[in-house]
Amino acid sequence: MRRGRAVTPGRAVTALLAAAAALTAGCAAPDGPSRLLVPAGPTATGSASPPSPSAALPPVIDHIPTDDRVVFLTYDDGAERDPRFIDLVRARGLPVSMFLTDSVMGPGYAHFARLRAVGASLQNHTLDHPALRGLPYAGQRAEICGQQRKLKSRFGITPRLFRPPYGTYDTTTLRAAADCGIGAVVLWRVTLEPDGHLTYTHGPHHLNPGDIISVPSGEAPTLSLAERTARLLAELEKRNLRVGKLETYAEAHRADVH
Repeated sequence: MRRGRAVTPGRAVTALLAAAAALTAGCAAPDGPSRLLVPAGPTATGSASPPSPSAALPPVIDHIPTDDRVVFLTYDDGAERDPRFIDLVRARGLPVSMFLTDSVMGPGYAHFARLRAVGASLQNHTLDHPALRGLPYAGQRAEICGQQRKLKSRFGITPRLFRPPYGTYDTTTLRAAADCGIGAVVLWRVTLEPDGHLTYTHGPHHLNPGDIISVPSGEAPTLSLAERTARLLAELEKRNLRVGKLETYAEAHRADVH
């Protein structure tokens, strides 16, 4: 892992990080983690390049080095629709990021509209949750741009952040993401498991400032989404950490990179 100097939202770093974790249930990695630091040139699988190969590739991040004592809470898929979670986000003023898959969130758009109304941001996790690495450009672009259009149509927003399903991607993914208007590809260093425990993809096995935490959708999780989040917030308080707004820090990071 390569680290840069510490930053705040107004002063970003040049270090680009990429990591993938084996997630539980719907986001469990099918073929192991994918690590790639802002690659250039042809993809490892020989997929066709997009029509605009000169476009700047978005940075890939699994945490954002910062002096601020913040971590970032990100929730995947949209399968869990716990009303108590909305109440928790509202009561605690949590700037959480929801990475949504259209085929998973299905008829739950009203739930996520309510979450957005209390401060959550809605981001892109593809239309159908395929493993993108190795797919041709046209297919990857359809998955990413298609979800951009869905979220624009449903909520009037254009996401700037994208999480590839299972954390797997290649250069073609980054080019397709850039052409769909994505500013950063977001992975994670920490996973909040269905039973409320934390696991780590690499580095120290404790929370650090700047960590991106992924909360995958679990099949019959031991704890509800609100309960898992509340347990995590208690751990953050012990470590004198708070939840930061990922979009703000990611934009600062990207501005320095480019």
